[in-house]
Amino acid sequence: MPTPDGLYLAAQVRACDRHAIDVQGVAGYTLMERAAAAALRRLRAAWPVARELAVVCGGGNNGGDGYVLARLAQCEGLRVEVFAVVDPAALQGDAARAAADCRNAGLIPHSLHGPQAMHGPQAMHELGKKAGLDSFDVIVDAVLGIGYSGPLRKDIARAIGAIRAAGRPVLALDVPSGLNADTGLVSDVAVRADVTVTFIAQKLGLWINAGPAHAGAVLLENLGVDTTVAGAPVLERMSESCLRAALPRRSREAHKGSAGHVMVLGGGPGMAGAARLAAEAALSAGAGRVTVCAAPESVAAITAAAPELMTRAVEDPRELHSLLASADVIAIGPGLGRSAWAEAMVDAALAATCPSVIDADALNVLARRRQGGVSIRRSHCIWTPHPGEAGRLLQIDTAAVQSDRLAALQGLIECCGGTVVLKGAGTLVGEGGSVPSICEWGTPALAVAGTGDVLTGVIAALCAQGVAAPQAARAAVWWHAVAGERRSAGATRGLRAGDLPPQFMQMLRDGAY
Repeated sequence: MPTPDGLYLAAQVRACDRHAIDVQGVAGYTLMERAAAAALRRLRAAWPVARELAVVCGGGNNGGDGYVLARLAQCEGLRVEVFAVVDPAALQGDAARAAADCRNAGLIPHSLHGPQAMHGPQAMHELGKKAGLDSFDVIVDAVLGIGYSGPLRKDIARAIGAIRAAGRPVLALDVPSGLNADTGLVSDVAVRADVTVTFIAQKLGLWINAGPAHAGAVLLENLGVDTTVAGAPVLERMSESCLRAALPRRSREAHKGSAGHVMVLGGGPGMAGAARLAAEAALSAGAGRVTVCAAPESVAAITAAAPELMTRAVEDPRELHSLLASADVIAIGPGLGRSAWAEAMVDAALAATCPSVIDADALNVLARRRQGGVSIRRSHCIWTPHPGEAGRLLQIDTAAVQSDRLAALQGLIECCGGTVVLKGAGTLVGEGGSVPSICEWGTPALAVAGTGDVLTGVIAALCAQGVAAPQAARAAVWWHAVAGERRSAGATRGLRAGDLPPQFMQMLRDGAY
């Protein structure tokens, strides 16, 4: 069944389109008119004072949508110029009809096709001279749709380059031209839209890889199409509902024992800060008690900075076994280091039966073990690698992880078990047998040391309060990302990891959690 936050492949959307025509009895041209009318409404809402539109049309149904939009916009009193990247005489089916209706309405397309077409920067200059794209209030990108997979023809690439060179606001129809609707990758050049109006269902490529940078604000118009035939989405977008479900309002009878006990294992010599950040985040996220088990030389720094935390100096990790029995959740890795002491701390954590959040150096310890042929699968663990750590776990390089993050997530689920949080822009969360999730929120200001330790603490705190691991991971990722956005207030740098816990409390107050 489709979900409101589901992201789908182009083939799934095409199946819905075909179903609408063959089963629902909606004519293809009617769908085209619905799409164009919906996009025009969105355009006028986004740019209410716009009066002059340039509509750049390609050769398929996406171009047909553009021709219909141009005709409708003219009927509403806007000044419209149409630019044809593909000769309208070469169009077929509904697109040909749309172009003919546009011409019959008095809109004669400017030709951007033919053997005389030039390439490179001079071509963009000629298009600018011919079209004056930089003089319009809004440019409508109707060049390529969801069928594009690259590489681009030279005339198409030239038109896309001209749209970009114009420097005007852009509304893209369905997907920005040049962006792969399935992968979110750009092979040559792609339109950078301010707004993308996508039709029938959300396309995966708008939300992963280069998609968000090219799509701008993504608005969905269903067009009255039954999407049940799409099947399960490839990904689901996270929203505040994740956090709302994880943190129901507490009863008056709640006490620290009922709010869960998080134990943070980390803080090796010289690295007390990471363990402290994770532990303080766990308290800010509602854990009733937090104990930090750290190297003896780190304990004083943690205790002095945060008296709310309990601390335990651990000389010999074998001492931990009885202590860990009192924990509801273990968070291991922040500031752990890579020494023999760290290896023994990992062994102690893995011997425990309660859920564990595995992060940072604990991931590196286990990656080395996997490289040596040792299975590291643990069904009760939540794994939180960044792309570099993910690459070490999968025994591939970071670039390979980033080139196909969905495949990397699936690989991590297979080799690690449990729930996996693949951090980065568009953090992914998944576990075996379910649809993974993506977090569209966040800010480059979170790209600073310590924010991953904070996320580990939040995940552990939610688990300690009785939230199931997959739900805790999703809620924590959303909360962490939005807290970063709000705390940074639009800045893309300068945020510190310690700035996040106060924002967690602010969000709890604002949302009456």
